[in-house]
Amino acid sequence: MAEEQKQVAISLKQKVSKVISLYNNLQEENKKLHQQENELKETLKNKEAEIEFLKNKYNKLKLAKSILATTGETHDAKIKINRIVREIDKCIALLNR
Repeated sequence: MAEEQKQVAISLKQKVSKVISLYNNLQEENKKLHQQENELKETLKNKEAEIEFLKNKYNKLKLAKSILATTGETHDAKIKINRIVREIDKCIALLNR
């Protein structure tokens, strides 16, 4: 009976060691995944900023094109210029408060 108990204890000790080893491996993997997640979030943030920059650049180019537009497109240019003037007026009104 004592021999069986030793075998059970040895077997249990081996299984506990294996579980601890697996746990440590999973912790390392989890740490790596968190680091990768943070890197991907940073990359996403940078790409979103780049998209916003490119959108602004595109809108400026569109505005410049509409200002330099041919006579057929002058209506669009006038609308955009009026919109810009209204935005400037709003800013001035806010500054005067």
